[in-house]
Amino acid sequence: MTRLKDTYHKIVIIGGGESGVGAAILAKKQNKDVFLSDGKVIKESYKNELQNHQIEFEENKHSFDRILEADVIVKSPGVAHKLEVIQKAIAKGIPIISEIEYGYWYNKAKLIGITGSNGKTTTTSLTYHLFKEAGLNVGLAGNIGKSFAKSVAEDNFDYYILEVSSFQLDDIIEYRNDVSVLLNITPDHLDRYNYQFENYIQAKFNIFKNSLESDKLLYCLDDEVICNYLAEHKEDIKGQLIPFTLANNPQEDGAWFEGDEMNIALSKKIIFSMDINEILLKGSHNRHNSMAAGLSAKIEGIRNQTIKEAMRSFKTVDHRLDLIATIKEVDFINDSKATNVNSVWVALETIKTPIIWLAGGTDKGNDYSTLMPFVRERVRFLICIGDDNTKLIESFKDELNTILEIKNMQEAVKTAFEKSLPGDTVLLSPACASFDLYNNFEDRGEHFKAAVQSLSKTISK
Repeated sequence: MTRLKDTYHKIVIIGGGESGVGAAILAKKQNKDVFLSDGKVIKESYKNELQNHQIEFEENKHSFDRILEADVIVKSPGVAHKLEVIQKAIAKGIPIISEIEYGYWYNKAKLIGITGSNGKTTTTSLTYHLFKEAGLNVGLAGNIGKSFAKSVAEDNFDYYILEVSSFQLDDIIEYRNDVSVLLNITPDHLDRYNYQFENYIQAKFNIFKNSLESDKLLYCLDDEVICNYLAEHKEDIKGQLIPFTLANNPQEDGAWFEGDEMNIALSKKIIFSMDINEILLKGSHNRHNSMAAGLSAKIEGIRNQTIKEAMRSFKTVDHRLDLIATIKEVDFINDSKATNVNSVWVALETIKTPIIWLAGGTDKGNDYSTLMPFVRERVRFLICIGDDNTKLIESFKDELNTILEIKNMQEAVKTAFEKSLPGDTVLLSPACASFDLYNNFEDRGEHFKAAVQSLSKTISK
């Protein structure tokens, strides 16, 4: 069978970040005619990579004539379909694919792909940790760490653990995983999906789109959106659907809880059990993440003792409910990765102490109503750190006596501490994207950490 990779020679990459540069490097290795275009400034480190590989590129513009000569366009996930150059390419009939699709064309390793509105970074990192501790030749890539395409070009792994976003799944054609994980679906990125939740749901379910009968499809049985979609479309999905649930609901193939005991069964037999209290990750949301990672590991035959030891040693990822410091009995927690409402719900549900909440950024069509019970019960006041806080203020002005707007992170942290009481928690959990004031959620989290560390030094003097 002729593969798509054999039919295209002129490859144009749109976007000069980790994803786009990775795709360009892979295309160059395949001796393709490759050109990269970015409408903004490309970071110096990426320009150096492109130059080192003798890849032609442009920045701060899109040369339409050159781009529209492409046989195929590899679009970086951060580039919206509404961009003029993408619309012109679509009108001309040029195929638009994602970087994970392009990487897949040349990949020879087994793929474990993980998506979901929340928890995918933690689950991907934990799954990678399990495979690594088992001594397997495994790579970590996708929406986390190294570009998948770049790793395919430069490495030689037997397995990949991929974090996959909806933006990456939007533009797949052949891409599929040997094991696919769908953790949950809650409203997110609706600004990219014409504010239609069903469009976002479909994007997430694309992770099952090309599955074969032999593929394993793991999904959360506790997620109403997932279950409703499966009830309507189950006959269209190939592969073995394997559920995981927090309930005491034994499965022939799947994972469930009996009290604090996590059980995993395959082929109608329980093959793994572990007390959740032994697992270093805490919180009800991490029970789902641990089940998904454990199932993936058992499907690939990793020993029980290895899984247990790895789960006992795995720590949470950066910028996700990360305790930075305790200053005069006030905890400072960095949850900058909480870029949607459901992630903030998890944070507010997990933290039992009174909260001074730092939130805001680029709103993505958020509905804050689900947070109201926790805001009433636990949030003492809100500090808005976004560029436009109108929606946040309107949502909570009747619930909170104090809402402040402070765009400087250092000043926000200082003010939060001044208004805190012993036993309080200062929580950065934005519910929004970071692009109004910061490069990304990591940058926002690092600013928070730096502000807390500076405050700690000042207080200790």
